[in-house]
Amino acid sequence: LCCVLLCCEAHTEDRVIQSSEDVFAAEGDTVTLDCTFESSYTNNILFWYKQEVNGFPKYILKRGPYGDGNAPEFKDRFDAKLNKTSVPLKIQELHLSDSAVYYCALQPTVTGNSKTLYKNLWSNDKRKLHNIH
Repeated sequence: LCCVLLCCEAHTEDRVIQSSEDVFAAEGDTVTLDCTFESSYTNNILFWYKQEVNGFPKYILKRGPYGDGNAPEFKDRFDAKLNKTSVPLKIQELHLSDSAVYYCALQPTVTGNSKTLYKNLWSNDKRKLHNIH
């Protein structure tokens, strides 16, 4: 009689670290949202998600050793480079619709603290119009 047990090993030291500080930027700016991680694996896959007010998290992109991918709606202005212990998200030419909470996740289920991107809208004569949360 032979019995084989297959089980997933939990790696409690795996974690994602995101600053909980809000980011403020003006429309048209470029921002970078930081995400660092610690993992016992060498072939990590990292994800970024965007969550708008009263919405579900939306997949933005993934970065890993076996290929990268962006969701179609995030192809042009959103990018990330997977480094040894970080995967910063770069958003170019900010739009009003980019105001949201952004999550970084390490496959399979480790997520960091949320980071909120706030954009300040300015009139042409540099008067502040309002904050978008």
